[in-house]
Amino acid sequence: MFTLLPLCILAQGQDHSEYDLSLNQVEINSTTGLPYNWIPIPLNLTKAEKVVDIKAENWRNDIYNPYRDAVVKFPFQVHFEDSLYKAPILKDMVITSRFGWRRGRAHKGIDIDLVTGDEVVSVLDGIVRFSGYNTGHGRTVVVRHFNGLETTYAHLSRYAVKANDTVRKGQLLGKGGVSGNARGSHLHMVVRYKGIAINPEYIFDFGPETRIRSQELWVTRKWTSAYNHSSRQRSKLELLTSEEEALASLEKEKKIYVVKRGDTLTRIANRNGISIRSILVANNIRYNSMLKIGQKLVIEP
Repeated sequence: MFTLLPLCILAQGQDHSEYDLSLNQVEINSTTGLPYNWIPIPLNLTKAEKVVDIKAENWRNDIYNPYRDAVVKFPFQVHFEDSLYKAPILKDMVITSRFGWRRGRAHKGIDIDLVTGDEVVSVLDGIVRFSGYNTGHGRTVVVRHFNGLETTYAHLSRYAVKANDTVRKGQLLGKGGVSGNARGSHLHMVVRYKGIAINPEYIFDFGPETRIRSQELWVTRKWTSAYNHSSRQRSKLELLTSEEEALASLEKEKKIYVVKRGDTLTRIANRNGISIRSILVANNIRYNSMLKIGQKLVIEP
Protein backbone atom coordinates (compact mmCIF):
# COMPACT_ATOMS: atom_id res chain seq x y z
CA MET A 1 0.00 0.00 0.00
CA PHE A 2 1.27 3.40 -0.93
CA THR A 3 0.34 6.90 0.14
CA LEU A 4 -0.14 9.49 -2.61
CA LEU A 5 -0.58 13.22 -2.32
CA PRO A 6 -3.00 14.70 -4.87
CA LEU A 7 -1.36 17.25 -7.16
CA CYS A 8 -3.47 20.26 -8.15
CA ILE A 9 -2.45 22.80 -10.75
CA LEU A 10 -4.42 25.92 -9.96
CA ALA A 11 -4.84 28.96 -12.15
CA GLN A 12 -3.24 31.97 -10.54
CA GLY A 13 -5.70 34.65 -9.52
CA GLN A 14 -8.81 32.43 -9.71
CA ASP A 15 -11.32 31.76 -6.90
CA HIS A 16 -10.63 28.24 -5.60
CA SER A 17 -13.04 28.26 -2.67
CA GLU A 18 -15.12 25.55 -4.34
CA TYR A 19 -12.25 23.05 -4.43
CA ASP A 20 -11.34 20.64 -1.61
CA LEU A 21 -7.63 21.23 -1.10
CA SER A 22 -7.15 18.84 1.85
CA LEU A 23 -4.33 16.30 1.32
CA ASN A 24 -6.09 13.01 1.98
CA GLN A 25 -4.41 9.62 1.76
CA VAL A 26 -5.40 7.58 -1.27
CA GLU A 27 -5.40 3.78 -1.17
CA ILE A 28 -3.92 2.24 -4.33
CA ASN A 29 -5.03 -1.07 -5.87
CA SER A 30 -1.84 -3.13 -6.08
CA THR A 31 -3.11 -4.90 -9.21
CA THR A 32 -4.21 -1.98 -11.35
CA GLY A 33 -2.00 0.70 -9.86
CA LEU A 34 -5.06 3.00 -9.71
CA PRO A 35 -6.66 4.48 -6.59
CA TYR A 36 -9.72 2.75 -5.17
CA ASN A 37 -11.40 6.07 -4.46
CA TRP A 38 -10.90 8.33 -7.45
CA ILE A 39 -12.03 11.90 -6.79
CA PRO A 40 -12.08 14.10 -9.91
CA ILE A 41 -10.91 17.68 -9.54
CA PRO A 42 -13.37 20.06 -11.30
CA LEU A 43 -12.01 22.75 -13.58
CA ASN A 44 -14.54 25.57 -13.71
CA LEU A 45 -13.82 26.98 -17.15
CA THR A 46 -16.76 29.38 -16.95
CA LYS A 47 -14.71 31.51 -14.57
CA ALA A 48 -11.74 31.68 -16.91
CA GLU A 49 -10.96 35.16 -18.11
CA LYS A 50 -12.20 35.75 -21.62
CA VAL A 51 -9.63 37.01 -24.10
CA VAL A 52 -11.15 39.70 -26.30
CA ASP A 53 -9.56 40.17 -29.72
CA ILE A 54 -10.47 43.76 -30.52
CA LYS A 55 -8.51 43.57 -33.78
CA ALA A 56 -10.68 40.77 -35.18
CA GLU A 57 -13.20 42.97 -37.00
CA ASN A 58 -12.90 46.20 -39.01
CA TRP A 59 -9.27 46.71 -38.05
CA ARG A 60 -7.84 49.23 -40.51
CA ASN A 61 -4.80 51.40 -39.88
CA ASP A 62 -5.14 53.41 -43.08
CA ILE A 63 -8.55 55.05 -42.63
CA TYR A 64 -10.19 57.02 -39.85
CA ASN A 65 -13.55 55.20 -39.85
CA PRO A 66 -13.55 51.54 -40.95
CA TYR A 67 -17.19 51.03 -39.94
CA ARG A 68 -18.90 52.85 -42.80
CA ASP A 69 -20.84 49.75 -43.86
CA ALA A 70 -21.55 48.48 -40.33
CA VAL A 71 -25.15 48.12 -39.17
CA VAL A 72 -25.71 48.84 -35.47
CA LYS A 73 -28.96 47.95 -33.75
CA PHE A 74 -30.32 50.42 -31.18
CA PRO A 75 -30.27 50.50 -28.25
CA PHE A 76 -26.82 49.02 -27.68
CA GLN A 77 -24.91 48.32 -24.49
CA VAL A 78 -21.50 49.61 -23.41
CA HIS A 79 -19.78 47.92 -20.47
CA PHE A 80 -16.86 49.23 -18.41
CA GLU A 81 -14.65 47.23 -16.06
CA ASP A 82 -13.51 50.42 -14.31
CA SER A 83 -15.44 53.19 -12.62
CA LEU A 84 -12.80 55.83 -13.39
CA TYR A 85 -11.06 56.99 -16.55
CA LYS A 86 -7.91 59.05 -17.02
CA ALA A 87 -8.37 62.67 -18.03
CA PRO A 88 -7.02 63.14 -21.60
CA ILE A 89 -5.02 66.20 -20.54
CA LEU A 90 -2.97 66.60 -17.39
CA LYS A 91 -4.74 69.67 -16.05
CA ASP A 92 -8.27 70.86 -15.37
CA MET A 93 -10.54 70.12 -18.31
CA VAL A 94 -12.31 73.17 -19.70
CA ILE A 95 -14.83 72.27 -22.40
CA THR A 96 -15.08 75.03 -24.99
CA SER A 97 -17.54 73.32 -27.34
CA ARG A 98 -19.82 70.36 -26.77
CA PHE A 99 -21.35 67.53 -28.77
CA GLY A 100 -24.22 69.07 -30.72
CA TRP A 101 -25.38 71.36 -33.50
CA ARG A 102 -22.82 74.11 -34.18
CA ARG A 103 -22.71 76.76 -36.88
CA GLY A 104 -25.03 74.77 -39.14
CA ARG A 105 -23.09 71.51 -38.77
CA ALA A 106 -23.01 68.51 -36.48
CA HIS A 107 -20.16 68.72 -33.97
CA LYS A 108 -19.63 65.05 -33.09
CA GLY A 109 -17.20 65.43 -30.21
CA ILE A 110 -16.12 67.83 -27.50
CA ASP A 111 -13.36 70.44 -27.56
CA ILE A 112 -11.11 70.68 -24.50
CA ASP A 113 -8.89 73.71 -24.05
CA LEU A 114 -5.12 73.21 -24.02
CA VAL A 115 -1.85 74.89 -24.97
CA THR A 116 0.16 73.60 -27.91
CA GLY A 117 2.63 71.07 -26.53
CA ASP A 118 0.42 69.88 -23.65
CA GLU A 119 0.48 66.10 -23.22
CA VAL A 120 -2.53 64.12 -24.43
CA VAL A 121 -3.07 60.66 -22.91
CA SER A 122 -5.40 57.70 -23.43
CA VAL A 123 -8.53 57.71 -21.28
CA LEU A 124 -8.67 53.88 -21.12
CA ASP A 125 -6.56 50.83 -21.93
CA GLY A 126 -6.58 49.81 -25.58
CA ILE A 127 -4.73 49.44 -28.86
CA VAL A 128 -3.92 52.26 -31.29
CA ARG A 129 -5.89 51.59 -34.46
CA PHE A 130 -5.04 54.79 -36.33
CA SER A 131 -2.20 57.26 -36.00
CA GLY A 132 -1.97 59.65 -38.89
CA TYR A 133 -3.27 62.73 -40.64
CA ASN A 134 -6.99 63.16 -41.24
CA THR A 135 -8.62 65.94 -43.21
CA GLY A 136 -10.23 68.32 -40.76
CA HIS A 137 -8.90 66.58 -37.67
CA GLY A 138 -5.25 67.04 -38.59
CA ARG A 139 -2.81 64.81 -36.71
CA THR A 140 -5.05 62.22 -35.12
CA VAL A 141 -4.77 59.16 -32.87
CA VAL A 142 -7.63 56.66 -32.53
CA VAL A 143 -7.54 54.10 -29.71
CA ARG A 144 -9.84 51.08 -29.73
CA HIS A 145 -10.75 49.91 -26.24
CA PHE A 146 -11.64 46.45 -24.99
CA ASN A 147 -15.36 47.24 -24.62
CA GLY A 148 -15.73 48.15 -28.30
CA LEU A 149 -15.51 51.92 -27.93
CA GLU A 150 -13.01 53.99 -29.88
CA THR A 151 -11.74 57.37 -28.69
CA THR A 152 -10.30 59.95 -31.06
CA TYR A 153 -7.70 62.58 -30.13
CA ALA A 154 -7.45 65.23 -32.86
CA HIS A 155 -5.57 68.43 -33.77
CA LEU A 156 -2.31 67.09 -32.29
CA SER A 157 1.06 68.68 -32.95
CA ARG A 158 3.08 65.48 -32.40
CA TYR A 159 2.54 61.74 -32.20
CA ALA A 160 3.91 59.59 -29.38
CA VAL A 161 2.45 56.27 -30.60
CA LYS A 162 2.02 54.38 -33.85
CA ALA A 163 -0.69 52.07 -35.16
CA ASN A 164 -0.98 48.69 -33.37
CA ASP A 165 0.73 49.95 -30.20
CA THR A 166 -0.87 48.68 -26.99
CA VAL A 167 -1.50 51.56 -24.58
CA ARG A 168 -2.46 51.77 -20.94
CA LYS A 169 -4.88 54.20 -19.37
CA GLY A 170 -2.99 57.48 -18.91
CA GLN A 171 -0.26 56.63 -21.44
CA LEU A 172 1.04 59.45 -23.63
CA LEU A 173 -0.46 59.51 -27.14
CA GLY A 174 0.91 62.80 -28.40
CA LYS A 175 1.09 66.55 -27.87
CA GLY A 176 -1.82 68.95 -28.33
CA GLY A 177 -1.81 71.53 -31.10
CA VAL A 178 -3.72 73.23 -33.91
CA SER A 179 -3.31 70.85 -36.86
CA GLY A 180 -6.19 70.43 -39.30
CA ASN A 181 -9.12 72.83 -39.22
CA ALA A 182 -8.59 73.93 -35.63
CA ARG A 183 -9.48 77.44 -34.51
CA GLY A 184 -6.90 77.85 -31.80
CA SER A 185 -5.17 75.10 -29.84
CA HIS A 186 -7.50 72.51 -28.33
CA LEU A 187 -8.13 68.79 -28.12
CA HIS A 188 -11.05 67.53 -30.17
CA MET A 189 -12.14 64.27 -28.55
CA VAL A 190 -14.65 61.89 -30.12
CA VAL A 191 -16.20 58.74 -28.63
CA ARG A 192 -17.46 56.17 -31.14
CA TYR A 193 -18.99 52.71 -31.12
CA LYS A 194 -18.65 50.89 -34.44
CA GLY A 195 -18.34 54.23 -36.20
CA ILE A 196 -21.29 55.89 -34.45
CA ALA A 197 -20.38 59.02 -32.49
CA ILE A 198 -21.78 59.17 -28.94
CA ASN A 199 -22.13 62.29 -26.83
CA PRO A 200 -18.94 61.96 -24.69
CA GLU A 201 -20.66 63.57 -21.70
CA TYR A 202 -23.16 60.70 -21.63
CA ILE A 203 -20.20 58.35 -21.05
CA PHE A 204 -17.69 60.41 -19.07
CA ASP A 205 -18.01 62.99 -16.31
CA PHE A 206 -15.48 65.65 -17.28
CA GLY A 207 -15.25 66.98 -13.74
CA PRO A 208 -12.18 66.63 -11.49
CA GLU A 209 -13.19 63.15 -10.25
CA THR A 210 -12.97 61.68 -13.80
CA ARG A 211 -15.82 59.23 -13.22
CA ILE A 212 -17.30 56.91 -15.79
CA ARG A 213 -20.98 57.67 -15.37
CA SER A 214 -21.98 54.01 -15.08
CA GLN A 215 -20.27 50.67 -15.65
CA GLU A 216 -23.35 49.58 -17.60
CA LEU A 217 -24.80 52.04 -20.11
CA TRP A 218 -27.36 51.62 -22.85
CA VAL A 219 -27.18 54.03 -25.76
CA THR A 220 -30.18 55.22 -27.78
CA ARG A 221 -30.23 57.42 -30.88
CA LYS A 222 -30.87 60.42 -28.65
CA TRP A 223 -27.24 60.27 -27.53
CA THR A 224 -25.79 59.73 -31.01
CA SER A 225 -27.58 62.49 -32.91
CA ALA A 226 -25.86 65.87 -32.70
CA TYR A 227 -29.02 67.50 -34.06
CA ASN A 228 -30.72 66.93 -30.70
CA HIS A 229 -28.04 68.73 -28.69
CA SER A 230 -26.48 72.18 -28.48
CA SER A 231 -22.73 72.66 -28.61
CA ARG A 232 -23.14 75.64 -26.27
CA GLN A 233 -24.60 73.88 -23.25
CA ARG A 234 -24.53 70.46 -21.64
CA SER A 235 -27.58 68.34 -22.34
CA LYS A 236 -29.73 67.13 -19.46
CA LEU A 237 -28.47 63.64 -18.66
CA GLU A 238 -30.80 60.69 -18.18
CA LEU A 239 -28.62 57.61 -17.83
CA LEU A 240 -30.01 54.32 -19.11
CA THR A 241 -28.39 51.48 -17.17
CA SER A 242 -30.57 48.55 -18.27
CA GLU A 243 -32.15 47.31 -21.46
CA GLU A 244 -35.59 47.77 -19.92
CA GLU A 245 -34.89 51.46 -19.25
CA ALA A 246 -33.52 51.90 -22.76
CA LEU A 247 -36.54 50.31 -24.43
CA ALA A 248 -38.91 52.32 -22.26
CA SER A 249 -37.12 55.52 -23.23
CA LEU A 250 -37.65 54.77 -26.91
CA GLU A 251 -41.38 55.16 -26.40
CA LYS A 252 -40.75 58.63 -25.00
CA GLU A 253 -38.22 59.71 -27.62
CA LYS A 254 -40.71 59.87 -30.46
CA LYS A 255 -44.21 61.20 -30.46
CA ILE A 256 -46.57 62.42 -33.13
CA TYR A 257 -47.74 66.03 -33.21
CA VAL A 258 -50.78 66.96 -35.28
CA VAL A 259 -50.53 70.42 -36.84
CA LYS A 260 -53.27 72.79 -35.73
CA ARG A 261 -54.56 76.06 -37.15
CA GLY A 262 -52.05 78.87 -36.61
CA ASP A 263 -49.10 76.52 -35.94
CA THR A 264 -45.62 77.46 -37.13
CA LEU A 265 -42.35 75.58 -36.81
CA THR A 266 -41.26 78.01 -34.11
CA ARG A 267 -44.48 77.55 -32.12
CA ILE A 268 -44.33 73.75 -32.42
CA ALA A 269 -40.66 73.69 -31.39
CA ASN A 270 -41.27 75.91 -28.36
CA ARG A 271 -44.35 73.96 -27.31
CA ASN A 272 -42.42 70.67 -27.35
CA GLY A 273 -39.14 71.98 -25.97
CA ILE A 274 -37.08 71.02 -29.01
CA SER A 275 -35.20 72.79 -31.78
CA ILE A 276 -36.64 73.64 -35.18
CA ARG A 277 -33.72 71.77 -36.71
CA SER A 278 -34.74 68.51 -35.02
CA ILE A 279 -38.25 68.85 -36.51
CA LEU A 280 -36.82 69.41 -39.99
CA VAL A 281 -34.47 66.44 -39.76
CA ALA A 282 -36.97 64.02 -38.19
CA ASN A 283 -39.59 64.80 -40.85
CA ASN A 284 -37.32 65.43 -43.85
CA ILE A 285 -38.82 68.85 -44.51
CA ARG A 286 -37.36 72.28 -45.24
CA TYR A 287 -37.61 75.44 -43.17
CA ASN A 288 -39.90 77.05 -45.75
CA SER A 289 -42.11 73.97 -46.15
CA MET A 290 -45.84 74.69 -45.96
CA LEU A 291 -47.50 73.13 -42.90
CA LYS A 292 -51.03 71.78 -43.37
CA ILE A 293 -53.72 71.47 -40.71
CA GLY A 294 -53.91 67.82 -39.69
CA GLN A 295 -50.37 67.08 -40.86
CA LYS A 296 -48.53 64.65 -38.58
CA LEU A 297 -45.00 65.50 -37.47
CA VAL A 298 -42.55 63.22 -35.68
CA ILE A 299 -41.23 64.89 -32.53
CA GLU A 300 -37.86 63.68 -31.25
CA PRO A 301 -36.52 65.39 -28.10
